[in-house]
Amino acid sequence: MKNAKEKAIGIIKNRGGIIRTQEVFRHGIHRRTLYGLRDEGKLISVSHGIYRLADMDVPAEVDLVEVAKAIPNGVICLISALSFHGLTSQIPHEVWIAIERKARKPKVIYPPLKVIYFSNPAFLAGIDVQRIMGQDVRIYDAPKTVIDCFRWRNTVGIDVALEAAREYFKRQDAKPAKLMEYAKICKVEKIVTPYLQAMIS
Repeated sequence: MKNAKEKAIGIIKNRGGIIRTQEVFRHGIHRRTLYGLRDEGKLISVSHGIYRLADMDVPAEVDLVEVAKAIPNGVICLISALSFHGLTSQIPHEVWIAIERKARKPKVIYPPLKVIYFSNPAFLAGIDVQRIMGQDVRIYDAPKTVIDCFRWRNTVGIDVALEAAREYFKRQDAKPAKLMEYAKICKVEKIVTPYLQAMIS
């Protein structure tokens, strides 16, 4: 018969190897069991109230998963989203996350965050849900991310936005009309149009 710690490890594995404290208790794992696994080095505390199995294979997207668990109402954006979609040569050294303008700043110690405040309807447009390590991660889709880079060009750099647009147009599923739809929502049509026209022609 499995003991409490073995059962707990099994539950955490079934959840992709990462679990929040709230989920731990909801699944009947006792606080003593959780902290026992942590003290034995079988669980790693990656952020306040978030744990992952120490022996799990850690994919490149683990930081995105950890942030998605810690900030369920946020959306992975800009450099982090570009990297996920393969639209940049930039290597994100922090997780870029969009939250609604009126939301409180998240209290996350690790991984490092770059918090960007979006207002509606730009915040709600283009949210895609990706399944990574058994977890749902909210991330802006590729065309929305390209347009967001133009909108936040003073933050990410216009060169990053241009590179993202060029890489996007190389994709077989590239949709210029979708870019313009998002440009209208984000109110950057006048800025984006000349660049995109130059790339298409």
